[in-house]
Amino acid sequence: MTTNPNPNPNDWLILVSTLPARNTAARMRLWRAIKNLGCATLRDGVYLLPLNARTDDALRALASEVRTAGGSAEVLRIVADGAQQTAFLALFDRGADYGRLLAGIRAALNNPDPKAAHTLRREFNAIAATDHFPGDARRQVEVALAELTAIASGEPRPGHGAISRLASADSANYRGRTWATRQNLWVDRMACGWLIRRFIDKKAKFLWLDNPKKCPKSALGFDFDSATFTHVDNKVSFEVLAISFGLDSNPALARIAAIVHYLDVGGAPVAEAAGIEAVLAGLRTAAPNDDKRLAEAARVFDSLYNNYTQEPTP
Repeated sequence: MTTNPNPNPNDWLILVSTLPARNTAARMRLWRAIKNLGCATLRDGVYLLPLNARTDDALRALASEVRTAGGSAEVLRIVADGAQQTAFLALFDRGADYGRLLAGIRAALNNPDPKAAHTLRREFNAIAATDHFPGDARRQVEVALAELTAIASGEPRPGHGAISRLASADSANYRGRTWATRQNLWVDRMACGWLIRRFIDKKAKFLWLDNPKKCPKSALGFDFDSATFTHVDNKVSFEVLAISFGLDSNPALARIAAIVHYLDVGGAPVAEAAGIEAVLAGLRTAAPNDDKRLAEAARVFDSLYNNYTQEPTP
């Protein structure tokens, strides 16, 4: 478990509440809210959360609802001492939950199925929503879940290890080349194609493969198993290409990478991702072939890039 990300990790909030026994609806609403917030229960009606702006607002809003329902509620701030801090942190340890989920993911990898991957993703989201101290266990599950999701949906199996950054002198070897990937382009491959042609190889030619195993040896493959550039650990192919060619320090490309990552394998939500996904889905359906899909998608990514280069970095 990692340390509390709050300014003072020993600061905690306690909600002390009582509700009339006859008001079962209000009691049920309180129980659901407490569960969704990931509170630890110290005793009946006494709930604990680490202090931060979000939890403070949430507990005060909940206290107000309890009082409106005819009960009493107070939100108290306390500072834990050494032994108390250790005991409080233990109440928020999600290691066992992540362990069970990881076992389920590993079992599912033996027979990858999109429905199972979706169910496990939903379970992960539920645990993560109540994980106030994310650490190595959560990251391990995220990597395994990304692998399962990719395999179940036909995406490449992530490789492992460091991503080699190409020397500037080597970049010439990647110009005027044929680049190959799986046909019927979607987000990651669309974004990769755009990145290649705009920043890496302006004269790139593309080959859309119905079977990646038949990729010509002379072509540079991306976003399929054993491709030159493909998923590595929790990085999608777009991110791997950006790192390989030293483009990851570009703030505008980093923002596009966050969108591509979220739409391809999930992770931290990005506000504009849903809109971008809808636009790309529309052009994917309307375009008659992958050459046209890439051309249309490139306009979307050009517009995003131009907008992000004009905005201050958040």
